[in-house]
Amino acid sequence: MLHTPSGGARSGTAATDRGLMSIGAVLNRLREEFPEVTISKIRFLESEGLIEPQRTPSGYRKFSAGDVERLAHVLRMQRDHYLPLKVIREHLDAMERGEAVALPVVGRQRTGEDVPEPTGRPTVARIGRAELLAAADIAEGDLAEWESYGLITPLEDGVYDAEAVTVASLVSELGRFGIEPRHLRLMKAAADREAGLVDQVVAPLRRHRNPQTRAHAEARAKELAALTMRLHASLVQTALGVRLP
Repeated sequence: MLHTPSGGARSGTAATDRGLMSIGAVLNRLREEFPEVTISKIRFLESEGLIEPQRTPSGYRKFSAGDVERLAHVLRMQRDHYLPLKVIREHLDAMERGEAVALPVVGRQRTGEDVPEPTGRPTVARIGRAELLAAADIAEGDLAEWESYGLITPLEDGVYDAEAVTVASLVSELGRFGIEPRHLRLMKAAADREAGLVDQVVAPLRRHRNPQTRAHAEARAKELAALTMRLHASLVQTALGVRLP
């Protein structure tokens, strides 16, 4: 799984590091397709054995082009197929052995053939409760607790927006550091306020009679969401006085 550049053994020299990227550079490259990805997410995938970047003598991660490609493949399988990490790891291992393995289907998958609803908004990918538990690899009690704090909310028909898988995975990851769901209510409230601000900007476009204008509203909402997430991340780093490698 470890990808290494050609040209001999590793060393701390610039020649050896040529072509390798820092975790920040990897983040910038991935965010074009995955605006929600974070450095914490990349580190989490590494801790789960899905990626194995090289390390400099001082401990900094260095990623090859193959590492970035593998990361993108993992993120696509999570986003488009809602697969738990264990299944993704098994699938990647099978691919590396040269085996042709079809991806298992969990819930409804996102495809390029989704047809917009009459309102002009894209069809929302949905996932059932059992599928959410499996995809996020969490217990029923965990999900019930997170729902009680408003971190995850089912839709009217009892199913979930597929983004709930990402939320559940991140809440679970934060729990490994001792951050409890009750501590995350402030983050949820802040996210709701940010979403309300974005909605104020795009609401007039969404109400427009022209389907193209409504489609433009969704594109604008995604763009604003990505910007607010980047700003939020930068503000947190500034407040903590940290600089991520």
